[in-house]
Amino acid sequence: MKEKSFTTYDMVLSAIGAALIAVSAFVSITVMAVPFTLQTLAIFAVLMSTGGKRGTVSILCYLLLGVVGVPVFSGFKGGISVLLGPTGGFLAGFIFLGLVYWALNDLVLKADAHKTPVRIGLKIAEAVIAEIVMYAFGVVWFMTVYAAQTGPVGIGTALSWCVIPFILPDIIKILAAAAVSEAARKVIKK
Repeated sequence: MKEKSFTTYDMVLSAIGAALIAVSAFVSITVMAVPFTLQTLAIFAVLMSTGGKRGTVSILCYLLLGVVGVPVFSGFKGGISVLLGPTGGFLAGFIFLGLVYWALNDLVLKADAHKTPVRIGLKIAEAVIAEIVMYAFGVVWFMTVYAAQTGPVGIGTALSWCVIPFILPDIIKILAAAAVSEAARKVIKK
């Protein structure tokens, strides 16, 4: 079976998704070493609404905008230095988050889960697994860069700075994204 190409419609949805992610980064509160933003809410809303392929392209576009210097990262920052900093692993981890969500979503689509409660439950499960992958990548990156800049930091400390304060808010953001995606599903054609 031949796979459909990436259409103009797909590109427009991906660009809108990248813009939503960028705007969500402007809501930023610094908590410990990692800022609290609404990026994961926007990322999951985009992934759940438009699908894994379009959502992952949105994430890549967002990151490319930031890398070239557009101030789309938290705190109105941009440039490669942000990505190479201690919290850059969480930004780079968004790529893996998107890819994992895309892969899991493709498996679910093949399973033909069309009933609304099942579909929503599977979206949430996919998002949680993808979030764990992003956390793991971000923490390893944080520990590596922090150790090079400041000195070694233990896994417990890194988790207490970079993951534990974000678990409950991220669960709430995933649930909100699932609700948003169900409303958006009626407007966006897959």
